[in-house]
Amino acid sequence: MKRLCILVAWGLALILILGSGTAFAQATFKIPFKFKAEGKSYPPGNYWIAQIEEGKITLRKEAAEEAVLIPIVEWLAQPDQPIEKPRLIFDMVGNFEPSYTEYVTEYVLAEVWLNKKEGFLVSSVERAEYNKTVEGVKAEK
Repeated sequence: MKRLCILVAWGLALILILGSGTAFAQATFKIPFKFKAEGKSYPPGNYWIAQIEEGKITLRKEAAEEAVLIPIVEWLAQPDQPIEKPRLIFDMVGNFEPSYTEYVTEYVLAEVWLNKKEGFLVSSVERAEYNKTVEGVKAEK
């Protein structure tokens, strides 16, 4: 009887461990420029991004402990040419605000594509003229 209880406990633990690994997609990105997301500015560097719960993604600089939750505005269907690698799409926006004499390009995180199924729209800038894409690598779970 004792042996049966131990086997059942191990079986339940194994099921819980295997089930937790199938949650959501995640990837790492090397972003070579300053950018904005959810109204905050971030320096260039390596970032880890994942969909951690329904309706939100998390953004974390790899060396930092603190993560930022970003709400998903809209789910995006795969384009006709499927996206194979994880990628981030930034809106490039011109800004005169820092000095009014100098034109500065700002990058605003607009779309997140972590898997081959769907993408996420996290912001939309009406005055964006161009996009910049950064490819990433799927993170190990």
